[in-house]
Amino acid sequence: MKASALATSILLFFLVSCGENPKKDTSKTTENSFKKDSIPAESNKTPEPEEEKEEAFVLDEENAIDFFFDYAKNLKKDKVKLTTTMGSFTIELFDNVPYHKANFIYLARKKYFDSTQFHRVVKDFIIQGGNSDDKKTAQKRVKIGRYLLPPDTQKGHKHHRGTISMPSSERDNPHKLASPYEFFIVVTKPGSYHLDGAYTPFGRVIEGMDVVDAINQVPVGDGDWPWKSIYILKAEVL
Repeated sequence: MKASALATSILLFFLVSCGENPKKDTSKTTENSFKKDSIPAESNKTPEPEEEKEEAFVLDEENAIDFFFDYAKNLKKDKVKLTTTMGSFTIELFDNVPYHKANFIYLARKKYFDSTQFHRVVKDFIIQGGNSDDKKTAQKRVKIGRYLLPPDTQKGHKHHRGTISMPSSERDNPHKLASPYEFFIVVTKPGSYHLDGAYTPFGRVIEGMDVVDAINQVPVGDGDWPWKSIYILKAEVL
């Protein structure tokens, strides 16, 4: 009986021991299977290349005329308000000088004129703006582009008092191409007609001429640069 009981005990022990292993193995298999299934299917796909960023558009002497020709086609605005540290005035732009009109509105919308100065003031003659000794102004010019505009002097506009016109570039420029970033306003009574034919009038002051006159009376130093900086705070297309 003892031998039979001993044999039975050994058999039971053997059965119980063998029965634990499948449970342990099953848990491993389940765990491994779960980990494998939990990997997102996308991880097996080859990542798609990122789209290249579009390069910023920069104007130059090759594309400027075509650009402003197209820009002027759908341009319905013709007034720009300049707010300065000495007050505000409004300019109306001439429709039949399309390149210069489009250029001025484009630069205003690009906020180029904001924070530039009236850097040249000649008493009883002109005030000239659109430049600055601030590095940010030079940086804005680089981003917008380097280009000139052809003169457009045969549209019948003269340099009457209040006329806004474009100076010629100071670089080698036998054809008197206009410097697009700067402008001057005539304050002479009744006008400065000796400028006709050499520069392009493209608009006139219709409101706030008293502010233009006040700017023209500020003290200046060498190079006609005002002693106290006169900033264009904002240019708004109306």
